[in-house]
Amino acid sequence: MRRTSRLLVALGVLLGAGTAGVVPADAGGGHESVRFATYNASLNRAAAGQLVADLSTGTNAQAKAVAEVIQRTRPDVLLINEFDFVPNQQAANLFRTNYLEVGQSGAQPIQYPYVYVAPSNTGIPSGFDLNNDGQIAGGDDAFGFGAFEGQFGMVVYSRYPIDTRHVRTFQLFKWKDMPGALLPDDPATAAPADWYSPAELNVFRLSSKSHWDLPIQIGKRTVHFLVSHPTPPTFDGAEDRNGRRNHDEIRFWADYVQPGQRSSYIYDDNGRYGGLRPGSAFVIAGDQNSDPVDGDSVPGSIQQLIEHPRIIDPLPTSAGAAEAAVLQGGANLAHRGDPKYDTADFNDNPAPGNLRADYVLPSRQLRPVGAGVFWPVQADPLFRLTGVFPFPTSDHRLVWLDTRVH
Repeated sequence: MRRTSRLLVALGVLLGAGTAGVVPADAGGGHESVRFATYNASLNRAAAGQLVADLSTGTNAQAKAVAEVIQRTRPDVLLINEFDFVPNQQAANLFRTNYLEVGQSGAQPIQYPYVYVAPSNTGIPSGFDLNNDGQIAGGDDAFGFGAFEGQFGMVVYSRYPIDTRHVRTFQLFKWKDMPGALLPDDPATAAPADWYSPAELNVFRLSSKSHWDLPIQIGKRTVHFLVSHPTPPTFDGAEDRNGRRNHDEIRFWADYVQPGQRSSYIYDDNGRYGGLRPGSAFVIAGDQNSDPVDGDSVPGSIQQLIEHPRIIDPLPTSAGAAEAAVLQGGANLAHRGDPKYDTADFNDNPAPGNLRADYVLPSRQLRPVGAGVFWPVQADPLFRLTGVFPFPTSDHRLVWLDTRVH
């Protein structure tokens, strides 16, 4: 059967999934069902201070639409990627007060008593010519790409207490300290893994933003919310420096959740070594910028998580993603992956097309009771919240997981 025909058959099945495929977190799950979510909301701005200005008004159209998506899906614990870092939680508190706690277009307000933000590597000058273009300037020469410090950062909102005393951050962990790191190679030389000089590797940080381990207290149970936003595996050359970094940023969590020797090399920003303790429950969340079979990732990158023996892949889907692949065509027609799993609406002509980029992955102690992607079909009244380019919210979709936490 031709690719287009197969997509149309799948689309016909999925169109009956209901409004955006979202059901209440408690449906069929009882009072112990907790909804975790990740959302690359594209709330980054072009200049420092602009996000605070936009969120101070309560009338910013994009922020209102993003808040409505969150109010419609109602996560209990939520990671937002691409939310500029501002000290003292200023931007995070403004978004919470002026948008999330105000009903948007008939949706019910949502309360998050707990919020966590921390610095991001984006926009922090490295002092080196990391892209080897002969000058030291711009986002490509920062520890993580960004026009200013904190651009494309992240924030976590939670209905449950965040054990801030035991939070671990890994902003400063150096890439060279990962055993077997996929360090990029300069194809113009005979030496291996030499794109970065020894001096550059001595300061180069693995995380393009940061990696956070946030212990969430759900009743008497602690669930570690492991969040990050690896760099896109593009915007580089034959050395594939971003693709290799993306692979190893993903690998970081795969190692971290494996107790013992595999995670013993990891150190946090306070100098404490090692990964999670044996038996710890966790949920990994974030825009991983890696599709299992399509796109530009180093092969096997996201498989490090979705095929990990301690991790469950709940395989969330949406009817809107399947519909979009059919209607947009282009690169989507050549994809090998099933479009119902896509979470991001990228350029279709010429590439990369829509991809699965965003993940919420629980540990095997946590039994999934539901999962989905907020991507309504065009006939759905809520399609106005996702739309088509230029998007009213983001080119990514909110991904959610309901799990039992006993």
